[in-house]
Amino acid sequence: MSKVAERNNRSVDANSTIPRLFVLELNAGCIHTMNPDGSDRKTIVTDCHLPDGIVVDVDAGHIYWTNMGVPNLNDGSIERADIDGKNRQTIVAQGQTHTPKQIILDKSNGKLYWCDREGMRVMRCNLDGSQLEALIQTGHGESDRKDLKRWCVGLTIDAQRGQIYWTQKGPDNGGLGCIYRANIEIPAGQTAAARSDIEVFFDGLPEPIDLELDVENRVLYWTDRGDPPRGNTVNRASVDDRPAEPEIVITHLMEGIGIALDVAGDRMFVTDLAGSIYSARLDGSGEKNFLYAQGNLTGIAYAEIPQEK
Repeated sequence: MSKVAERNNRSVDANSTIPRLFVLELNAGCIHTMNPDGSDRKTIVTDCHLPDGIVVDVDAGHIYWTNMGVPNLNDGSIERADIDGKNRQTIVAQGQTHTPKQIILDKSNGKLYWCDREGMRVMRCNLDGSQLEALIQTGHGESDRKDLKRWCVGLTIDAQRGQIYWTQKGPDNGGLGCIYRANIEIPAGQTAAARSDIEVFFDGLPEPIDLELDVENRVLYWTDRGDPPRGNTVNRASVDDRPAEPEIVITHLMEGIGIALDVAGDRMFVTDLAGSIYSARLDGSGEKNFLYAQGNLTGIAYAEIPQEK
């Protein structure tokens, strides 16, 4: 069923799904699930190794998340569990990815995509972890790793148009952060480290982190850390008619990280390292800080989960 049909049937099927948030708590190593207003909070996974990014496969009943691990140990991993946290298994073993960050699901093509920060690359694999590959490689070795401009952090994909967007955050509050865009597939005869199709979508940003794409309206959203006025914000921009400057829609975050969109419901959800979860309309109006002091929060995902019959 298309997304349009799903929305048209929403009133008919209103009782068949439950909207839920899935939120990562970094230092505690936990995954929480809750209603979009923060109620009915449950911890479904514990003992994660510095989790950062999360995505939900509603049809299969799975969640996938990244574990950054200890950056200087190159022990990052990706795991999967059922939506209730059971049947946990490793998809990408420790050391096959260095410091995995935001993760994206391309269900139609059976792929997971993520950014590998200290690995200085954008990666993907099949849903079972096979066919692991790098699509973007911004550096190699310890010398390059010291250059934070090479660190890949957040990403999203436009599967319909075969494009990928990712952030390279640069040094803390350095004003050197960039968002890049390229084709998903490496051009023929080229490599992940030497591609001719990479373009700068925005540069000179304080510290861009996670990305989300509203595919239907062709709008890119992202969190940005650093100092005001441009830092610790949520920004957005058209991907087809790119403005000179992004629009700031939310301000005054405390080290903003995760972002999730509910386009049909005209709302977004945002986390920050200070432990807050915010909701707002897609234009930033109606902002609410509905949970705070909840630990160091990183990734967040929104999904509509089928009710058990």
